[in-house]
Amino acid sequence: MTASGPSSTPTAPADGPAAAPGRPGPWLVGRPLPVAPGRNLYCFPHSGGSAGEYVRWGRDLPGTQVYGIGLPGRAGRAAEPALTRLDDLVNALLDATSFAAPYVLFGHSLGALVAYEVTRELAARGRPLPERLVVSAFAAPHLPRDAPRLHERPDAELAAALIDRYGGIPRQVARDPELMALFLPAFRADLTLLENYVHRPGAPVPVPIEVFGGDTDVVTADQLRLWSRHSSVSTRLRLFRGGHFYFRDDSEPLLSALDALL
Repeated sequence: MTASGPSSTPTAPADGPAAAPGRPGPWLVGRPLPVAPGRNLYCFPHSGGSAGEYVRWGRDLPGTQVYGIGLPGRAGRAAEPALTRLDDLVNALLDATSFAAPYVLFGHSLGALVAYEVTRELAARGRPLPERLVVSAFAAPHLPRDAPRLHERPDAELAAALIDRYGGIPRQVARDPELMALFLPAFRADLTLLENYVHRPGAPVPVPIEVFGGDTDVVTADQLRLWSRHSSVSTRLRLFRGGHFYFRDDSEPLLSALDALL
């Protein structure tokens, strides 16, 4: 995946060395384990999400190094210009970061799309691939998206639409105008990534894809099954009880599934 213009975030040259595997760079959120891990899990957050929400899973995945992917313009990198083209984001991440093998990529919602495009670019660059790609609560990327475009709407309309569509904004945040003012730029940047995304046909990735979702989510099982077009190895669907954020009320089923995969 080649960016059409210069990245707004300084990175290593495209043909230069990325950060050493396992050594946290600006993109990796999490605390390295005191001993060498037996496995590595890299988590790509949902729209407006915090990498820290996924890093906490490490407490329930012994022996696993868990990193969240922290994007420019979000959370701890809020002072940096946001990348709002997926090509730019993927290239900037891979120019600056290496993933320590053996590893699995996990992405939820928008994070699933980012993790998928990262896997495609890893294959294109001849870099070591994940043992599995886990995509959660996101329809197969080639499907048309008919949801209303939100990223250019005023703040009040954007917040209302996000709450109505996914319930992705915590209630205490939605009720506080100052907190909303802090959260909405990240949501807007992520929605710009998503709503301007155009899937480019190409070879399926040579990586098994595990597809997770909630059984009452707006993303349907039929939309999830079509991820089968995007792996040349295997695809498996698993549904959990719940909606778009099926793991928030009870994370144990998801963590058990990840532990088994890892």
